[in-house]
Amino acid sequence: MSVDSLPNVVSRGSNKKPVSSEALATFFESTAAPQGGHLTIGYPVTTVSEERGPLDAVYVSPGTGVVAFDIVEGNSLGDYQTRQDDVFTRLEVRLKSHSALVERRNLKVDLHTITFAPAVAHVPEDSAYPVANTATISEVLSRMVKASPLPEVHERALSALQSMSSIRRTGTARPVRRDDSRGAILKRLEDSIATLDADQSHAVIETADDVQRIRGLAGSGKTVVLALKAAYLHAQHPDWRIAVTFNTRSLRDQFRRFINNFTIDQTGDEPDWSMVDIVQAWGASGGGNREGMYHRYCVENGATYYDFTAGKAMFGAHDALGGVCELALGEAQASKPMYDAILVDEAQDLPPAFLRMCYDMLRDKKRLVYAYDELQTLNGKGLPPAEEIFGVTSAGQPSVDFSGKEGRRRDIILEKCYRNSRPVLVTAHALGFGIYKKPSPPASTGIVQIFEQKDLWTDVGYRVSQGELSDGRHVRLERDADSSPKFLEEHSPTSDLLTFEVFDSVGEQNEWIANEIQRNLIEDELVANDIIVINPNPFTTRTNLGPVRKALMSRDIQSHIAGVDVGADIFFKPDERSVTFTGIYRAKGNEAAMIYVANAHEDFTSKQNQARTRNRLFTAITRSKGWVRVTGVGPEMRELVEEFNTIKASAFALDFVYPTAEERTTMQILHREVPPEVQKKVRGHDTSLDRLVRDLESGSFYREDLDPATLARLEALLRHE
Repeated sequence: MSVDSLPNVVSRGSNKKPVSSEALATFFESTAAPQGGHLTIGYPVTTVSEERGPLDAVYVSPGTGVVAFDIVEGNSLGDYQTRQDDVFTRLEVRLKSHSALVERRNLKVDLHTITFAPAVAHVPEDSAYPVANTATISEVLSRMVKASPLPEVHERALSALQSMSSIRRTGTARPVRRDDSRGAILKRLEDSIATLDADQSHAVIETADDVQRIRGLAGSGKTVVLALKAAYLHAQHPDWRIAVTFNTRSLRDQFRRFINNFTIDQTGDEPDWSMVDIVQAWGASGGGNREGMYHRYCVENGATYYDFTAGKAMFGAHDALGGVCELALGEAQASKPMYDAILVDEAQDLPPAFLRMCYDMLRDKKRLVYAYDELQTLNGKGLPPAEEIFGVTSAGQPSVDFSGKEGRRRDIILEKCYRNSRPVLVTAHALGFGIYKKPSPPASTGIVQIFEQKDLWTDVGYRVSQGELSDGRHVRLERDADSSPKFLEEHSPTSDLLTFEVFDSVGEQNEWIANEIQRNLIEDELVANDIIVINPNPFTTRTNLGPVRKALMSRDIQSHIAGVDVGADIFFKPDERSVTFTGIYRAKGNEAAMIYVANAHEDFTSKQNQARTRNRLFTAITRSKGWVRVTGVGPEMRELVEEFNTIKASAFALDFVYPTAEERTTMQILHREVPPEVQKKVRGHDTSLDRLVRDLESGSFYREDLDPATLARLEALLRHE
C-alpha cells in the first residue's frame, strides 16, 4: 500500500441483491484507494419520476469521484444500458440539488456508472456503459481515476449523499460579516462535520433483524445517527411502523426536524408521520405530544398505568420508571406486538425494564436499537450486559448476544467526538471523575468514581501514553486526532475555548454573564440559538437564573427557561431571538456553540452526592460545540478553578494513579448517593451541630451540661469514623 493509499470503508445497507452485493463489498474491503474511499450498499434512497428506492451501491473517493453500481444478481445482464441511464439520472438529480457541487450547470465531481455482474464469466466490452465482474472490476475502476483528485469535492459529495448537510440545517439565519467572528468560525465548524465517519455510517445504514446497540461519548453523534437511521428505515420500508423514544422531552422537536429534513432530502416527500412515532419514554393519556412508550404499552396490553407521582411513591424518584415497567410486564400475559423497529436514545437514563418492554413491543424481528453514553452516568457500570437486560432463552442461551462476528457488527462504538474539542472534553471528564480532586482524609484518592472495566477508556477514545491501566499503577490517558479531531480546537486559542470565572458575589457573576451574552450577539455574530445558560443544580434553576434573565431584559435581549416559559417539549425558540436558559436535565441531548455554566460552585465541595454533583457539571460542559464559560462564587468556585488549573497544567490529559480494588470500594462508601430526604436531615443536623460548637466555644454552656449517655454515643461514633 502506498503512502497515499488508505483502506476503503464499506457500509452494508440492504437491497434485493445480497449475494452480488457482498461480492462487491468483499472486493472493496480487500483493496485500498488513493486517499481512501467509501462504498455504501443500498443507499441513498432516491426518487425520480415517482420511482423511489435505494441505489444498489455507490462508491465515492477523491480519485474516481462518484461511481454508481447497477448490480446484477444472476448470470443475465438484461438491459443494463437503460438501468445505467436510470441510475445516472437519479444520482445526477440528487447531487445537482447541492449548490456547492455545481459550477455553471455542471457537476464539480465526476459521475460514473458500472454494471457489476460477478456471476457473468464473460462481460461485454462497452466503454460507454462499463460492465465488470470480480476479475475485471479493478481494471474498470482504474480507467476512472483522475490524475489530480479533489478531496474537498469528494467530502462535499459524500456529505450530499449522506444528507448530512440537510439534517444539520438549523433553519436560523446567521448573518456573518467578519471572517474572524465566532459566527464565521461556527459556520466553518458545521461545514467540517457535515460528513459521517465510518462508524457513524455503519450505525446508520447497517440494520440487523435483531438488537443493535450504539455506544459513544457525548458529542459523538448518537442522536443524529438514530434520526438518520429512523428516516432511512422509513424511506426503505414505508410499510414499517417505527418508534423513536428517549428520556428528555425536549429532544422531540430535534428528532422530528432531523427525520423530516432527511426524509425530504432522500425522497422529496415528508415522512408519513402515521408510521413514525416520536414519543417520550413515560407518557400519559391525552394523545399527541403527551403519548409515551410506557403509557402506550399499558393501554395496548391492558396493564395498569401509573403516572410519575404514583411511581415515585412506590419505587422512589430514581427507580420509578423501572418499577412501573416491571409491573406492566408482569401484568401483560402476552405482549401485543406493535412495531417493526424501535430506536432508543439516552438509554443510560432508562432502566433495563424499559428496554425489555420495548423488546416485547416488537414483532417477530426484534429490531431494537439503543444508544447510550457510559460516561454520562460516570458510575463505573453503565447499562447492565445484554443478557442481564434481555434474559436467556429456554435453552439457557442469551436472548441477545453481541459476541461473534455478526454480534460485533451490531455492537457499534462511536469513539470520535464531533462536538467538544479535546480540551473541553478532557476537562469535563477530569472534573466528572475527580481525577485531580484533592483527597479528603481518610481517603487516599480524590477520585469520586471510576470505570470498573478498564478497557472502556480505550473504547471511548483515550490512549495510554504513559504507564498502564492497572490497579495502583500510574497511567496517563490522552486523546489523539483520531478520537478528537484537531479542527475542533484549532479555530480558537485554548484560553478562549473554555474559561473558569470566579466572582465575589452572585450579582457580579450575573452581570458578567449578561454582558458577555450581549457581546456574543452584537460583536461575535452569534444568534440567540447559539447560546445556552445552564444551572447545574436542578433545584435552584428558576431562583438562580431569574436575575440573569432580568439583566438581559434590561439590555432588550429576550430569554426563556426551557420547559417552563414554553411547552415541555420545547428547548430552543427558533422563530424568536430568545436565549435559552435551562436546568441540567432539560439540557441533556441538546447543544449550542456558547455554553454558560452558571453557579457551578453550588454543592461542589459537599461531602454528599459528589458523583451526582460532578455528573451535572460534566453534562453541562459537554453541551458545547464551540466555547464554554464556567462561572461561580466564593471559596467553592476557587477550589473548582484550582482543579481546572491542574487540568491545564497536565496539557489536558488524565494523569493519575489507578485506584485499587480496595480504594474503589472505599470510594463508593465515601461518596455514596444520598436521597434528598436524607440530605435535608443532614443539613438540619449540620446547623444544629454548628450552633452547639459555637455555644461550647463561647462558654454559653459546658460539656458537662450535655446528656452523658447521648454524649458517649456521639464520641463512640466519631472514634469509629
